[in-house]
Amino acid sequence: MSDAFRAGERVQLTGPRGRLNTITLETGKIFHTHRGTLAHDVLIGQPDGSVVTASNGDSYLALRPLLSDYVMSMPRGAAIIYPKDAAQILGLADIFPGATVVEAGVGSGALSLWLLRAIGPTGKLLSFERREEFADIARGNVAGFLGEVPTNWEIALGDLAEELPERGIKADRVILDMLAPWECLPAVSAALASGGVLLCYVATVTQLSRVAEAIRATGLYTQPESSETMIRGWHIEGLAVRPEHRMVGHTGFLLTARRLAPGAVLPPPARRTSKTEYGEEDVELWTPGALGEHVKSDKRMRKVAREARAIADQAGAPLDDTSDDKESER
Repeated sequence: MSDAFRAGERVQLTGPRGRLNTITLETGKIFHTHRGTLAHDVLIGQPDGSVVTASNGDSYLALRPLLSDYVMSMPRGAAIIYPKDAAQILGLADIFPGATVVEAGVGSGALSLWLLRAIGPTGKLLSFERREEFADIARGNVAGFLGEVPTNWEIALGDLAEELPERGIKADRVILDMLAPWECLPAVSAALASGGVLLCYVATVTQLSRVAEAIRATGLYTQPESSETMIRGWHIEGLAVRPEHRMVGHTGFLLTARRLAPGAVLPPPARRTSKTEYGEEDVELWTPGALGEHVKSDKRMRKVAREARAIADQAGAPLDDTSDDKESER
């Protein structure tokens, strides 16, 4: 990446009161605020980390967005995995350069970006997504940040439980970010290499409980381990050192387990925990329908997809646009 800002790049501007604005640089364009204006041409050619002055005298710090900044501001069709959880996923799943990774679903592409960076150009990422509009948004967001759609990344449209067995691949790591990950365990267990890591990201304790019990029931994995991550910032200014009033609390649970070798039997734990009884009525409460999956309207999804495509276009990585054809068919 060149040190100097160039047209087509996204730049993060920090104003005098700490307000953040992310813009895409275009020759001749003007950034407007309620206090003044800042010409994009003033930024183009300046080095990363420059401080520039707006028409009213306000100073703005200009920086290239970090990946964590980008994923928090990019167009979203679905809720993203936050940077705090993405960092834990990379660590707990031990994502390494050259790894073959399977993920489902792709959502808006936030986790895909982190995984692509971690596996490097020699790795392979296969992302499953049921909804084509989510795949379009993810593709635009990834191209907008990387400047292209990586050749070692494939988005497969369809259900992982049905499509993965047809691929005949051996995965080093599998990441499941979906409503009912237990439904994919047969396909995942067949594709995951011995010693490979399965990581599930779920939002509720009922999902966490069910997927943990489903993993145990297969007899194919180590004992699942679960955790959640909370971040509390601190205010540090001279002797005024205290916790921030706000914190990033619960976003989701992470559950990991490792694939046993074929025929291996996991030794029983030294101390068995009490078994909680549950019936069919309890299990029914854990179904995707009962959990209440929120589906966004087609109109909203088309709008977000256009925004993601625009970011990719501005980054010099135009995508094939078939939305007009799809719209006319409707």
